[in-house]
Formats: sequence, C-alpha cells, structure tokens
Amino acid sequence: MAVPDRKPLPFIANFTAGAIAGISEILTFYPLDVVKTRMQLETGKSKHGLLDSFRTIIKEEGFGRLYRGLVPPLLLEAPKRATKFAANDFWGKTFLKMTGETKMTQQLSIATGCAAGATESFVVVPFELVKIKLQDKASTFAGPMDVVRQIIKKDGLLGLYAGMEATFWRHVWWNGGYFGCIFQVRSLLPKAESYQARLRNDLIAGTVGGFVGTAVNTPFDVVKSRIQGAHHAPGVVPKYNWTYPALVTIFREEGPAALYKGFVPKVLRLAPGGGVLLLVVEATLNVFRQMLGPPYV
Repeated sequence: MAVPDRKPLPFIANFTAGAIAGISEILTFYPLDVVKTRMQLETGKSKHGLLDSFRTIIKEEGFGRLYRGLVPPLLLEAPKRATKFAANDFWGKTFLKMTGETKMTQQLSIATGCAAGATESFVVVPFELVKIKLQDKASTFAGPMDVVRQIIKKDGLLGLYAGMEATFWRHVWWNGGYFGCIFQVRSLLPKAESYQARLRNDLIAGTVGGFVGTAVNTPFDVVKSRIQGAHHAPGVVPKYNWTYPALVTIFREEGPAALYKGFVPKVLRLAPGGGVLLLVVEATLNVFRQMLGPPYV
C-alpha cells in the first residue's frame, strides 16, 4: 500500500531503475524490432508476414542477424533514460505551474508525454539511424562505427540527424498516446491495496498504453524507417524527405495498409514491452526503497 508521506527516491535511483528496465526490454524483444524494420523498408505489397520474416532471416542470414544493430540501442539507453526522466520532471512541473493544477490530470499527462517525447527525440536520432542502417537486409556496414564514419564522410555531421523530423513526430505521438492511456487505465482499475496489486495494475496499464501508443505512432515510424534506410546518390533529392508529404506518398502509392507495415511485430514488442518497463521499474524502485530504508519505504 502506498504511504502518503513516503519520501521520493533520489534521481539516481529512478534513473537506474529506468535504465535497467529499458535494457531488459531491449534484450527480450529486440528480434521483433529487426523484423519490424525489414517489413517497413519493403515497398509495394508486403511479401512476408511476421513468422515468414523470422524464418527467412534465420534461413538466409542466420540467427545472429536477428540481433544485428543491437549495440546502438543499448548504448542509447542511459542518455535516453536520463533525458526522459529529466524532461518528464521539467515539463510536468512546467505544465502544473502554467495551469495552476495541484496534481496531474489526463490532459496534463498527455501534454507532458508529448513534450518529453519531443525533447527525447533530439537525443535518439543518431542511434536510431545507425540501428536502421545495420538492420537493413542490404546493409554492408562492418558495424556501428563504420556506419558513423561513412555517414559523416558522405553527408557530414548533420547526416547523423537524417530523419530528425519523423523521429520527432514518432516520439510525440507515442508518448502522448502511451502516457495518456496509462493515466486513464490506472483510474479505471481497482485501487491497489498491496505491492502485488500495484505491479498488476502497472503491467495492465503499461500493456494497454503500449498498444495505443503503437497504434497512433506506427505511420510515423514507417516514414522514419523509409527516410533513414534510404539509398540515394549524392545530389539526388530523396523520395521520402519530410514526414507528412511522405505519409501522403506512401498512402497514394501503396495504400493505407502500407502505413501500418510492421505493426504486428511492433505491437508485439511495445504492448507487452510497455508493461515490462513499468513492472521492472517498480520492482527495481522497491529494491532501492528496501535498501535505503526510512523515509523511502
């Protein structure tokens, strides 16, 4: 049961719990991310479903290919978590002060999530770009640093921020849907009277939030993958450049279903992944509370 006067844990504890949870989620669900990217980079009518994509990758490229590009998201997790926690704290306090509210509402949760997602997007773009380049079936890069070297050589340092605008919109829509949904689901669930009940509520709310966040941001994720995975000659204007025109192009040329390519592996990762994140965070924070004792317990 929650204790009203329990002192909040220090930032380092929340940061560590978030990093542990994020790394746990990545290691558990990463192969689904590889399959999702492959499906999104495929133009025209989809040739492979989820299971067929897994079989094809393992048969033609080996099981290890399902973990190609794993290093960038692992390296990203610490700065990403630090940015996420700091941004959530900053924007949450800012919106509370602006509105005069004393506690979070669903509208403020959505606004805070969107603003924090926009802030986070500036940190993640280079790591996402390297990951997409390595996950592509046509990739010939030797590893993450080879990707970085070749991008800088070809396009300069700003080349590492290809897909910045699409990543911005992807994170804004994901965070808005995820946090807004979590707030609503938690308010509908029975009040947790024990630690186990709180974990159950977190798992349910996180899973539903993950599904909703995925449903609203997948079209932007498809565009981001197309922009970051593009192969074009120097001086040639890329087919996919800005987010909303690219959405229209994909819709017109491939139909509305193309905007949801990779949705199944994405939702299979991020729906339970959202639950796992909240579950691991809460479990890790509870360990810190027990270690530190009063007044944190």
